[in-house]
Amino acid sequence: MGAAVGKAAPAKARLDIAENTIFQRNRGIWDAAAACTNERLLDAVDEILDLAEAQPFPAASAAAARLDSALRAAMSLMMDEFMCLRVWNASSHDLRLAVDRLAVGASANALWQHTFPSTGDRSSSASTVGRASAGSPSSAPGDLVGFLDGEFLDELQLLCPASLLVLHEIAHRVIRAGYTKELVQKFTNSPCDVLDRFLSIFQGECSRRTTVDLIKRWSLATHLVGKALVVMQRQLYTHNSPGAFDALKDEYFLAITKNRILNLLKFADDFTSITSHEKLIYILGMYQALSEAASGLLLMFTGPHKELVAERSEEILAKLAMSIRSMVASLIAKVRDGVSNTKNIVGVGVHPLTKYAVLCIVRLAPHRDTLDLILASGGDDVASLSDLASRVVGSLEEKPVLPCDDDATAAATGSRHHLFHANNANFVLQSCKPLLGDEWAAARESIVERHVAGYAEACWAPVVACLEPAGRKPAAKVVAKFSAAFDRAYESQARCEVRDPALRDALRRAVSDKVVTAYGVYLKTHPKLEKKLRYTAGELGERLSELFEGEAAEHNK
Repeated sequence: MGAAVGKAAPAKARLDIAENTIFQRNRGIWDAAAACTNERLLDAVDEILDLAEAQPFPAASAAAARLDSALRAAMSLMMDEFMCLRVWNASSHDLRLAVDRLAVGASANALWQHTFPSTGDRSSSASTVGRASAGSPSSAPGDLVGFLDGEFLDELQLLCPASLLVLHEIAHRVIRAGYTKELVQKFTNSPCDVLDRFLSIFQGECSRRTTVDLIKRWSLATHLVGKALVVMQRQLYTHNSPGAFDALKDEYFLAITKNRILNLLKFADDFTSITSHEKLIYILGMYQALSEAASGLLLMFTGPHKELVAERSEEILAKLAMSIRSMVASLIAKVRDGVSNTKNIVGVGVHPLTKYAVLCIVRLAPHRDTLDLILASGGDDVASLSDLASRVVGSLEEKPVLPCDDDATAAATGSRHHLFHANNANFVLQSCKPLLGDEWAAARESIVERHVAGYAEACWAPVVACLEPAGRKPAAKVVAKFSAAFDRAYESQARCEVRDPALRDALRRAVSDKVVTAYGVYLKTHPKLEKKLRYTAGELGERLSELFEGEAAEHNK
């Protein structure tokens, strides 16, 4: 441009050529690889800048107006070039592969427990028990775990160095022209392919996805965006290419981050009205993802931007916490209503409501620290996961157990009541002890022990009572009455099932201590009965050791 006309040429001639080049452009200056492919157009921009600085035309003249218009066009061209520039590289095969596989893994629940575990040793064991009980994958696939931890980002060049050099070229000309404010305004909507790649995990075709899928994808995207921003900021600020853009880096990074973070927050806000307890685990994961990412995200902002993001984050976290507390109340109500609407409990096995309640507790356990914090701040009776567990499973203890139609004696009613509650309390204890700790378990152990003792007393005390002195009844008749009572009690209990081996042994010991011990003492005081006995003490013990194997296992599920 300068070679054709020269700086010594009349200003009007220089303006004519530069103006024509600017207004007649049919392609840009830099290509997608940040290589300059139109030096003539770039020279025209520089010519306009030189003329604008020299001010060779009288103020308010037609030529001055033309120069001002040409300068605006040249700066518009710079803005267009900036908006077309790919500063961030999302075309890496590793990055695309990671995002695609993480999106699939989130939907398949393969990453859920790994993404948002609580901190501490107890949560580690809780996570293992929770996954095993819930039937979820034991862990995320190894390659996905590496992607999820964000370590692969450290190995990628997310910033395009050549594009950064172009940014310096653009910023240099914009600042010379006094159009810095206009360029900064463009920052807000400028492309950032890396962040947009992660945001795509939950965006697009939302109508085809379930609420749960969207929440899981959002939580994963929030987790990864927080990690990506740290790497991006480091690469942007440490790249050794000083130039005019350095003065604008802060505002640029704030701008490309702010709107995307606000969009993340807006998406979360749309889910704060959910109160159904079926979504509790996912809303809790959303809360945890946002609370863990918030502090790191705020480090990216300063001044009013930081205040805005902080205020919006706190508002949404408060709304999510309120939603979670409502879900917990809904869960308690579901179990309580389920118990109230159950007309009769006839079997002695673990009740479906107990299994459902424990499954909920197990799934919540990896998020225990977060849930405890939310519940404790609500001022309600349920202030922790331990309280929730005790409340939902304790509802069943208020429900009486009815005897089978063919066995309506008071003793049978009492024995089934205690056996049912021993089974259910023990199921809760064994399932939740690794999650809720020894102190909580100790309280549950006393409940199991009480029902074990209650069972032995209700079912077998009447049998032992047959051995108590009653006038001058012959010892042989006493033993015969005892044996008949034993047979009746044994037959009534023979098909009852206790699946847990430890509880089964505890019940057998309790019965044996009551029955066999008393029988043995009686026989020692009546040694002449030895040849007239139906059972020896040892034979009684052997029969009792066969109890609770359960022929009717399917009925008691």
